Amino acid sequence: MKINHTPGVNGINPYQKQLKKVDAAKAASPAAGDKLEISSAAKEMQDSSRILAERREKIALLKEKIADGTYKPDADATAKAMLDFYGKL
Repeated sequence: MKINHTPGVNGINPYQKQLKKVDAAKAASPAAGDKLEISSAAKEMQDSSRILAERREKIALLKEKIADGTYKPDADATAKAMLDFYGKL
């Protein structure tokens, strides 16, 4: 079987047109730099880590007082805080 050359089709790369489109699109659009935005949820998470550290310190102090026997809870203040909390619900 002999394959004959088709006249007028020599040397045409079928992908050249696609490559030219890609190159034109790159040239037309300006190079956008990287951009970083921190969402409000991420900012809250950053603040919560600070709050967690404060809680850990407070809990460690309370554990130390309980272990020493020097922790004296104020029953009236505890009851008032509980009523205030559940009164809001």
